Amino acid sequence: MSATDATNEQLQATAHIDAAPDAVFAFLCDPANHQHTEPTDWVRDAITTEPITAKGQMFGVHMYLEQVGGPYDMHNVVTQFEPGRTIAWLPGTLGEDGNHQPGGWWWRYDIEPAPEGNGSRVTLTYNWNDTPNEFREEVGGMPPFPPEYLDNSLAELGNSLAT
Repeated sequence: MSATDATNEQLQATAHIDAAPDAVFAFLCDPANHQHTEPTDWVRDAITTEPITAKGQMFGVHMYLEQVGGPYDMHNVVTQFEPGRTIAWLPGTLGEDGNHQPGGWWWRYDIEPAPEGNGSRVTLTYNWNDTPNEFREEVGGMPPFPPEYLDNSLAELGNSLAT
């Protein structure tokens, strides 16, 4: 079930995933898996192949979005990292100086054992409250996808872990 919080400019969805919390977390810590966690083809292959292991680490993925001219690279800085429990990142680009330039939105996964005792309860949050107006206009408004995108993303995550 998704919910929109217009005050905080964020979407959130929660789903049951038939995998242990450590397995879900390990899957999300592999940048190569990120293309298998979203229902579109925006996220392509990973630039960074090393596993995510700590807050402050940067990982990159190739992306594609017609509204911004097609292919581009996204570099994400891990902002929260609690093994088996939470992982979050701040997407952005690399400036000419090589420093991370945040886009103004972030992603977060919170993982806990399912109350029923099997699998995991995973909450995905997308927040865009710091996104500049210029980018909002370029992509036709924020978020650049419908609210059910998060539900579909969690379904993709579950399907990927089931195989």
